[in-house]
Amino acid sequence: MNAKIANIIAKKGKEPISELTAYDYPTARLLDEAGVDMLLVGDSLGMVMLGYPDTTHVKLEHMLHHGAAVVRAVKNALVIVDMPIHTYDTPEQALSTARALMAIGADAVKLEGGVEKEEHIRTIVQAGIPVQGHIGLLPQKVKEDGGFRMKGRTEEEAAAIMLDMEAVVRAGAFSVVIECTKHSVAAAITKACPIVTIGIGAGNGTCDGEVSVIHDLIGAYPWFVPGFARPKANVSAEIKRAAAEWIQSISINK
Repeated sequence: MNAKIANIIAKKGKEPISELTAYDYPTARLLDEAGVDMLLVGDSLGMVMLGYPDTTHVKLEHMLHHGAAVVRAVKNALVIVDMPIHTYDTPEQALSTARALMAIGADAVKLEGGVEKEEHIRTIVQAGIPVQGHIGLLPQKVKEDGGFRMKGRTEEEAAAIMLDMEAVVRAGAFSVVIECTKHSVAAAITKACPIVTIGIGAGNGTCDGEVSVIHDLIGAYPWFVPGFARPKANVSAEIKRAAAEWIQSISINK
């Protein structure tokens, strides 16, 4: 087993696990130096880096490009790269995509889905590639679901997410993201889950760790801030201030 993976697994139930998104060299290097456990090159880059309305516009070439930049920056963190929509429609395609992402130096890959993706995950894992699962709200299905909404609000939804977790575990994933899921449901899933759970919008302390989009954390994308985000800085305001100050400082030789 990869030493980085083993280190993450060993933290379950003992200390909180940190995961942040990173899409470029300087950000990844700074976060790695800050001691973040896992860096996710998320397909959320479609929105915060490329200006698309959601993640369904992201292509494999985007993930390869940004993933390679992050890998070049990191020395310690576990680097996970998202598999974009329609690059893992079949188990065979999933393995091909996973291999392409590992070829740029990723430590693991992440894909969305539970029960319906169990065989896809198993195929990748059996090829020796670590997988992080993703259940609850699935951003790649936001159009089908009619928008972003909290999952697990009914007994039927909660039971379905639990089944998804069990499928991801059976398939051999080393961890699973639980997104925008009712907090009590996320806590119950974590209690029943033998692998590492990482929450986002699923309540503080309900999972073994948390993941956040770096732009949400540092206030670098002011045009949309998820309700569950807890910004720790206001980088967007500082960028505007610095740019305006620089504009005023420009002079010409008359």
